[in-house]
Amino acid sequence: MIIHNVTTKVSPLIKDRWLEWMKQEHIPEIMASGLFHDYRMARLLEQDDSDGPTYTVQYFTDTLENYYTYLQEYAPALRQKAFNAFGDQFVGFGTVMQVV
Repeated sequence: MIIHNVTTKVSPLIKDRWLEWMKQEHIPEIMASGLFHDYRMARLLEQDDSDGPTYTVQYFTDTLENYYTYLQEYAPALRQKAFNAFGDQFVGFGTVMQVV
């Protein structure tokens, strides 16, 4: 199994609106691609939240091919939607992992 992990630090000014947007819009759009079969969202604990909370979303897929297809065909437009909605009020990075 392949896990696409996205970690995001969110400004306190947008945290509630961003979290709602993630749950209601962004994650459903990613799942609608059909390339991932499940996801899990979590808030990091024991972090310095003075600059805002940090969240992770893990998207689960069966193959690296699905992950690469997502990166090429879906990620650029979805990333742009996030920047259009929230500008520079968040910073994030992605990693890919394989369950062993």
